[in-house]
Amino acid sequence: MARLYWPGGTYVQVFENRHRKAAYHTILRLLDRDHDGTVSDAEKAQARIILFGHSWGASAVVLLARELERNDIPVLLTVQVDSVAKLWQHDGVIPENVAAAANFYQPHGFIHGRSEIRAADASKTQILGNYRFDYSRAPIKCEGTTWLGRTFMSSHIESNCDPRLWDQVETLVVGRIQPEPNMLATVPQP
Repeated sequence: MARLYWPGGTYVQVFENRHRKAAYHTILRLLDRDHDGTVSDAEKAQARIILFGHSWGASAVVLLARELERNDIPVLLTVQVDSVAKLWQHDGVIPENVAAAANFYQPHGFIHGRSEIRAADASKTQILGNYRFDYSRAPIKCEGTTWLGRTFMSSHIESNCDPRLWDQVETLVVGRIQPEPNMLATVPQP
């Protein structure tokens, strides 16, 4: 077990891609520290938001960042893992309220992730990288995968099960959080 120190007030929650609006309202509620029903400029300035997702969830991350941008709410980091956009979504351009963004993708199979993201404004958003993973030579074993998944989405599913990829995601996220010694969280290592 690795021991990580998290800042006081750290909040972590997982939302399915189709619950993006619930994630948005949760963020607004958490930012409204004085509970007056609005998020003030001072409360927005204290925001330390990190968003990440896989597949449709990765695309939803970019849409959520855009919704936050409309309210002038900054985002520290977005991480997309094998991002697959639905027809009406555009997940390739990272909005300017995002300080840094990273994209992890694999290029094979019927379903594969976006190979490149770019900043809407490169002076405001740093693209940390478009990191390619290739499972054709070194497949990753994914327990519980259905025949349909193995046949049509094997590489896409492997990206979700790849401990090397998720270690890199964890490193990016932890690197953006300022540790505070009196807050202790325990995270199991793969």
